[in-house]
Amino acid sequence: MHPVDTAASSIATGSPALSVKDLSFYYGSQKAVERISMDIHQEQVTAIIGPSGCGKSTFLKALNRISELETKVRVDGTVEFFGQNIYSPRVNLNRLRRKIGMVFQKPNPFPMSIYDNVAYGVRVFGRSPRASLDEVVEAALRGAALWDEVKDNLGKSALGLSGGQQQRLCIARALAVKPKVLLMDEPCSALDPIATMKIEELIHTLRQELTIVIVTHNMQQASRVSNYTAFFSTDESRIGQLVEFGPTTQIFMQPAETRTRDYVEGRFG
Repeated sequence: MHPVDTAASSIATGSPALSVKDLSFYYGSQKAVERISMDIHQEQVTAIIGPSGCGKSTFLKALNRISELETKVRVDGTVEFFGQNIYSPRVNLNRLRRKIGMVFQKPNPFPMSIYDNVAYGVRVFGRSPRASLDEVVEAALRGAALWDEVKDNLGKSALGLSGGQQQRLCIARALAVKPKVLLMDEPCSALDPIATMKIEELIHTLRQELTIVIVTHNMQQASRVSNYTAFFSTDESRIGQLVEFGPTTQIFMQPAETRTRDYVEGRFG
């Protein structure tokens, strides 16, 4: 596995891919996270860490509004994607989720062929000639480091793949529509150590051209793969809050907050 490189300790320049300002998120009347503000830098990996129930996954889903597919939600504050508020009523949600893709905790391939899984989003968002679609599928599978393993079995069911292969297939499916940002919600929690290593290596490759936000309970994983880390926790009200955010080396080696230090050193959580 790769150590954190020098980019992890550098401060990114240029406009952020996502800028979160005073974000509070409600499921119905229940507030889940409170007044989160942070910038997610372009072509960097940002890890979201914190104990269970602190709002990590809620925050992640707020970044492409996918929570709205699950239940009624309300949002205060803004999330800007390259300067545009994604909660504006004028936003096209399909286009937004194409640009800000997501990979979930458990692999969720569709019950169709490997080829059709990868091609699915491309077909939904616009027609493409078969020759062009073949190129897109191959490029996405190569991007997900899966092509060599499946190239001779593209017509077979994706459900026959191993768990790690299925997760990389889901990443390929997200890559096929050419997102700017990839959200990953504990993508390795259901995988064995070898499959986890492959996903982490893939993250190192993808960050050369994508902005990645990853929720993880694994402190070692966060320190290995991310450039920036945000530590979420709860107070007496049990509402998720951002305690500290900064370069990963700072968060793990010289955190400013006692709560952050206690968490990354394993004293609670």
